[in-house]
Amino acid sequence: MNNSESKFVPVMITPFDLKAKVDLDVVSILVEFYLAAGVKGFFANCLSSEMFSITEDERLELTQHIVNKVNGRVPIVATGSFGLTIADKAEFTKKIHDTGIDAAIMITGHFAKEEDGEDVLLHNFEQIFKLTENIPMGMYECPAPYKRIIPADTFRQLLSANRLIYHKDTSITHENVKGKLDVLKETGNTKLEFYDAHTPNTHFSMLQGAKGMSSISGNFYPEVMVWMVNNATNPEKQDDVAWLQEQLTSVDPLIHVAYPMSSKYFLQKRGLPVRTISRAVATKLTPDQRKTLDLIYDRFQMWCDRLQIKQVDIPSLIPVNFSEKIY
Repeated sequence: MNNSESKFVPVMITPFDLKAKVDLDVVSILVEFYLAAGVKGFFANCLSSEMFSITEDERLELTQHIVNKVNGRVPIVATGSFGLTIADKAEFTKKIHDTGIDAAIMITGHFAKEEDGEDVLLHNFEQIFKLTENIPMGMYECPAPYKRIIPADTFRQLLSANRLIYHKDTSITHENVKGKLDVLKETGNTKLEFYDAHTPNTHFSMLQGAKGMSSISGNFYPEVMVWMVNNATNPEKQDDVAWLQEQLTSVDPLIHVAYPMSSKYFLQKRGLPVRTISRAVATKLTPDQRKTLDLIYDRFQMWCDRLQIKQVDIPSLIPVNFSEKIY
């Protein structure tokens, strides 16, 4: 997975059909949409994918379909730490790794209770490492079942096992982000790729040495996030980067409202055949929420015009025989 280029890796949403079943035909279109936007990897079976609202078989089928569709063009990671016991988590990790992903991601909140100390988490990670042989792994500070932030010292100890190649960080604060990136620098670790999930951190994290970003904003305007990641450290683009960072930060709390339904509405507005159906969010978007997203869509157009960012030609991605109506 490791090379010198900066990367934006989307946390993939899951489209559903009218019966709330995973719509693999639309998944295929989304894969091509993300790739046309310039992404350099995929995070499948994640929180944005509504992974807690789909079955084990659906997680595997969805991930396998994405692997097949991507066909080696970019790396793919997917969450593997499902199950009641560490042995159960190891078993599912093996199953999802067998789909052909590049790394199985461990949710940090799956390896210790909220009240447990770091010793419990470290012990349980040691067990999962032993039970999964040489499967490449990553960590994800997922907000569910609760957000377990990895402190820099714990991060250092986990890296010493030499099993981790991916980290998705949700700690938000600059201090915590810098602390872990400093560990990578101090240890000379070039194996692990560090991705920040917090869009307002993009400029800061990239300057501090993050490999890239992996935020929900990629499910609204991936072309913009790709531009941001590619130019964050470019000395000639710092004025534009600072301006765009301010723009992205101002709308970030708004796109989180009713997510992932908000993303599905936005992508539908862009012309993708994604229905506003979700298993994670039961209610429909309110008129005010739709109006807010409409205004953000207008701002997205303005960002692209000002920075000369080419938007994906969405009609060209939809097969001629694809005739399902968007709802």
